[in-house]
Amino acid sequence: MNIPLEDGVTDIIGKAQRGLGLSDEALTGKVGVDVGELEALKKVSGAAYDKVEKLAKALELGPKTLVAIAEGKYKPEAPLPKTGFFQANTPFGNDIFVNAYLVWDNESGLAAAFDTGADCTPLIEEIKKRDLTLQDIYLTHTHADHIMEIDRLIEKAGGSVGVHVAEAEALDKAASFQPGATFSLGRLNIETRDTSGHSAGGTTYHIHGLDRPLAIVGDALFAGSVGGIKTDYREALKKIRDHILSTQDGTIIAPGHGPLTTTVQEKSGNPFFPGFRRPVGQDI
Repeated sequence: MNIPLEDGVTDIIGKAQRGLGLSDEALTGKVGVDVGELEALKKVSGAAYDKVEKLAKALELGPKTLVAIAEGKYKPEAPLPKTGFFQANTPFGNDIFVNAYLVWDNESGLAAAFDTGADCTPLIEEIKKRDLTLQDIYLTHTHADHIMEIDRLIEKAGGSVGVHVAEAEALDKAASFQPGATFSLGRLNIETRDTSGHSAGGTTYHIHGLDRPLAIVGDALFAGSVGGIKTDYREALKKIRDHILSTQDGTIIAPGHGPLTTTVQEKSGNPFFPGFRRPVGQDI
């Protein structure tokens, strides 16, 4: 599935600037340019590297990775599990596409959906095609583009809904859990981690038991970027480092928007995590 990056450099710069609470005036002072020059510099491509470096430093971003995205050189790839994994990418409005995922245990035929996307038809078709039983629907968060097809998915395929306790009030039919809870899906194990920041109950699901480790991360992390962080910017980035990027290097990252990626590619190519090093003992 050929899905473009969710964010370009202007999106990345805007998210960092808002996260750090820096006005254009404050940023010009840190970079040493006027407001007009700053607007041109935010496009990055074609700008003098020393100025890009100053801008990136002021925004706590990696300059080389920022330039690579601006020049179209960052192209993440993720080898898929041989079986037990399906990605749906459906349109929401005129210019947004949202991901939803299906994971299953081959032996038992039990499946779990992760979010619904804007249209759950691809999930339903895959369930029918493989003669699966939908046991659960897990939500990464409760923003409309990720949950709008819950009623239809339950009607057509069944399944119970699970969501982080901080967002349980948004859905009457959902069972809440505290982050750190684990669930079984046949022989598979699903581990939940708190990656809130984009939303109050943002959750990452680590799937163990497929032939490749998998993390379904919602809008916490995108290939080459992060979701818009609404509260405690640096703490949200720390949660991403601790609960997503500090996992096994071969882990597939399945985000809420944009293409699949891996922990290796995000540690080396995501501007929000310059100089990232995995802490000792943090592998899952």
